[in-house]
Amino acid sequence: MTAMTREMPQEGGVRLVDYLAAQLVRAGVTHMFGVGGANIEDLYDAVHRTGTIRGVVAKHEFSAVTMADGYARATRRLGVVAATSGGGAMNLVPGLAEAYASRVPLLALVGQPPTAQEGRGAFQDSSGKAGSFDAQEVFTPVSRFCARAEDADSFAELLPQAIAAAQSDPKGPAVLLLPKDLQQAQVTVPAPGVTSAPVVPQQTTSAAGIETDARDAVSATLRGASRVLVIAGEGVAAADARGELTELARRLGAWVAVTPDAKDVFDNRDPRFAGVAGVMGHTNVEDCLRRADLCILVGTRLPLLARGGLDQALATTPVVCIDPEPPFVAGIALGGNLRDTLRAVVDRLPSHPVPCPEHAGPLPTPPPTPIPRAVGGSLSYAEAIAAVEAALPQDAHVFVDAGNAGASAVHLLPAPRHGRFVVAVGMGGMGYTFGAGIGAALATGRRTYVLAGDGAFFMHGMEVHTAVEYAAPVTFVIFNNNAHAMCALREELFQGGVRSDDLFAPTHIAAGVAAAFPTLEVTWADDDARLRRALLRSNASSGPAFIALDCDAREIPPFLPFLPVAESTEHEESSDERGPVHVG
Repeated sequence: MTAMTREMPQEGGVRLVDYLAAQLVRAGVTHMFGVGGANIEDLYDAVHRTGTIRGVVAKHEFSAVTMADGYARATRRLGVVAATSGGGAMNLVPGLAEAYASRVPLLALVGQPPTAQEGRGAFQDSSGKAGSFDAQEVFTPVSRFCARAEDADSFAELLPQAIAAAQSDPKGPAVLLLPKDLQQAQVTVPAPGVTSAPVVPQQTTSAAGIETDARDAVSATLRGASRVLVIAGEGVAAADARGELTELARRLGAWVAVTPDAKDVFDNRDPRFAGVAGVMGHTNVEDCLRRADLCILVGTRLPLLARGGLDQALATTPVVCIDPEPPFVAGIALGGNLRDTLRAVVDRLPSHPVPCPEHAGPLPTPPPTPIPRAVGGSLSYAEAIAAVEAALPQDAHVFVDAGNAGASAVHLLPAPRHGRFVVAVGMGGMGYTFGAGIGAALATGRRTYVLAGDGAFFMHGMEVHTAVEYAAPVTFVIFNNNAHAMCALREELFQGGVRSDDLFAPTHIAAGVAAAFPTLEVTWADDDARLRRALLRSNASSGPAFIALDCDAREIPPFLPFLPVAESTEHEESSDERGPVHVG
């Protein structure tokens, strides 16, 4: 990036894109992710000229969104993605849907054809005119704010509205549709000291605004509880409230469980740590919940993936939820800013620590039946995850993709003490981690592990090219079972195994990647020792590394919907008192 830094434009006229780029600098943005094109090229030019924001070109717009998503989750700053019109714009939708569902603050800047061509047969017209579809109607359901820039002079008010919407609870994407001619148009920059609406998030409610009745009810409930289980979610990380969570547990003597997407919000080695809640979790969480006389949800609404197997115990346990949004289970809800509300609750408790009752801890769930070792250097999930744990730096980030390998990592791998452990469960799209890991690594400069299966790799794994181009410190670990193994297991366990659609011919992923990227450190790990050595080498390097290992598609992961069926030789419906757990 050349040293062409520009100060905030002086009073007078500048291109709209130059004004936009300067405002992004002002908002603390350091990277913009995207894929170029004729109707967004002016923004890339403006970003380059700032000398402050690094424009990162991805291979696919979905991955560009996930790069911005990973950037936002790792830094708690606004993630920014840019795309051109037409197919480029439409490719943003699934990534924005994940950010919407997971409450990740993003700003999507989407180029559009010039306004004079709208409704006149423009290439990639999505104005909604003359029979074209309306891009605004497409993006509105997956955004907190969506608007089309209609004229240059009003843009100084539109931009801060979008940024504030993205960063307000409930957080999520904001989308601005930018016609090419407006990007090039001159805008009037406000005089010094004259500002438009401030670029700050607006919280729905402050801690001071908690309803008195709810606050008193919670205080009385806490005073009367002797055994408390706290289930903490991703909202704790988003609100930077890990310290408040720890203090809550210390003052209550509480057990602390985490949702699958929030392993890093509480020290996994703390004696209070009960494990992961839900369908990828530990049976100890249910045991603690049944023993508890109060369950406190912090930073989670407890969706199905986080409460699978717990519904019966939750039905007989009082629940308090501290989150900007109401929970999916019955209980007392305390809304508003999470960190402020949590502080207000903690401050009303006695300051002395309370010992935590004994519990079994997050013991791994044993596989339902012994898994025969496949020939040719296949590793079990437990062996592979143990090697990852042995090598993982405690300040690294971990991004876990969907599938059997992902479920195993959530269940078995302790989160690093000083890094993120991210699982995209909002939409659960395969291939999310390749972009997200790159975004987090470029934003923070920290070693970032991406743990993904071969199915996820074949969807978006060519973002390895982006990691190579930008020397991102990402270690890609690919668990190759030559299958969409979770789908194949569903076919076997629930449909009688009459199809083999999701079982594939063998692919030598490491050899292919090594041939494609001669400068990339590539390893095929045929045993756990070689895997660990390759991981340690990647830790010592400054750029990307790629490791592939073979797994068995028949191995049943620690995924609750599979376990009762797999344990039954007759494949009959489980008689487990929790009842069947249905997860797609």
